[in-house]
Amino acid sequence: HYGEDVIQSETWSVFCGKGNNGGDGAVIARLLWMRGGFHIRVYLLGELDEIRGEARANLEALRKIASKETAKCGWRPIEFRMVCEAELQELAFEQPTGFCIDALLGTGLTRPVEGLYATAIEVINQWNSFGVNVISVDVPSGLPSDSTDSTSLHISPNLTVTFTAPKVANATFADGSLTIASIGTPLHLIDEVKSPLEIIEESDVRLFLRRSRRKAEAHKNAVGDVLLIAGSRGKTGAAALSSETVLRAGAGLVTVATSKSAQALLVTQARPEVMTEALAETDDGAISQEAVKQALQLAHKKTVIAIGPGLSSSDESTRAFVRELVQQRATAFSGPMVIDADGLNALAPWPKELKGSDELPIILTPHPGEMARLIGKTNADVEADRIGIAREFATKHHVIVVLKGSRSLIAAPDGNVYVNPTGNAGMATAGSGDVLTGLIAGLLAQAPTDALDTTIAGVYLHGLAGDIAASKLGMRSMIASDIIANLSEAILQVGGEDEKGKPSAITQI
Repeated sequence: HYGEDVIQSETWSVFCGKGNNGGDGAVIARLLWMRGGFHIRVYLLGELDEIRGEARANLEALRKIASKETAKCGWRPIEFRMVCEAELQELAFEQPTGFCIDALLGTGLTRPVEGLYATAIEVINQWNSFGVNVISVDVPSGLPSDSTDSTSLHISPNLTVTFTAPKVANATFADGSLTIASIGTPLHLIDEVKSPLEIIEESDVRLFLRRSRRKAEAHKNAVGDVLLIAGSRGKTGAAALSSETVLRAGAGLVTVATSKSAQALLVTQARPEVMTEALAETDDGAISQEAVKQALQLAHKKTVIAIGPGLSSSDESTRAFVRELVQQRATAFSGPMVIDADGLNALAPWPKELKGSDELPIILTPHPGEMARLIGKTNADVEADRIGIAREFATKHHVIVVLKGSRSLIAAPDGNVYVNPTGNAGMATAGSGDVLTGLIAGLLAQAPTDALDTTIAGVYLHGLAGDIAASKLGMRSMIASDIIANLSEAILQVGGEDEKGKPSAITQI
């Protein structure tokens, strides 16, 4: 991962706990020493006499290597120390370089860390802030392996090397890279588990792009027509961002239906390819309940409806408009609907009778706050059980839920949950969600009968475009428009030659 020339030139500090994870750390230290006698320092939390089993055997073997006699081979001996609280606190004042192995706690953790282990985690994180490369063994210490809750004290590594297959924490925790190492477990046993939690891979998205690629005879009506209901007085930017993304995703047509007083400004902000329609509005310049009939008429023969960006939900008339439109959509429209932002807020708490179906899919894209309002819980409740809450809502109401955040989740009506590995903190910026809404809607326009795979592809490409933007601009300076600007590069990167134009086969004579 780092390169042989790098690892041979650095100091390695290995922190070992008293369980099997600590035994793994001992093996790592011994193997590093055998490869060339690097400068290795091992810190064992506690006394060796307190440890049992294979972990004890490996630590004992390491302590023998650390004896002075091994210096005769010409390599530096391993520094092996059993440390207490006071010694750990002294380490906090050091400014080491090189690498640090986190082998403190593995998959068995069920409660927040405290005492000696909490101090060690704080020391390692402080070293990381000094530039030390931290590598966690199996799971970053402090994270419960089978939970999405990352609020407790834990290691924030540069890299985690997990064994056999990712654990829940590996899949949903965003800090650093993740490498999956084989330890000999037969692959057919992993396949037989049929886990309801999967990490999205680039190959999954590539297959979708190939299935939905344009035919040579394609025309604009053949690749989808999206109705985007968005914007209000003072919030036209969201509609402009979302509508451009619809087109960049490949849809043939997009019409933005917005409040009457917002239409004129939107025309100046949106791409010239975007069409607009004015809807009846409230005194505050938001779409009013009176616009339901007109919106349903506009929805006729459309491929996809997307509703929410910049809509405003503070007025009861606007909330009523959203509720009635969603509940009556089947009278004029027979395709998928994407609901985001103020569209979600207008439906909170979620109506018990409102359900999606395979024929009329509903895709929701809430952030944790919007999800909390939909179900009547707190943000903290959602963050503590993101997978469980997204899965329960998706299965109960037969909808697809995109729970946004670090490692966004896509929960399907059948109970499967997909973890998105792309994206970065630079995407925490105004308009990023509006871009995602447009991207999912634009892809759905081209594959309206494949709602789940389309949504998965949209979330992945959205994050990848953000990663490409961050690589060029840095995370701090990114804005939502940068995600749009790099969307084509993301699609080309995943889709490869299938996404590139080909020269005409006709040669001029």
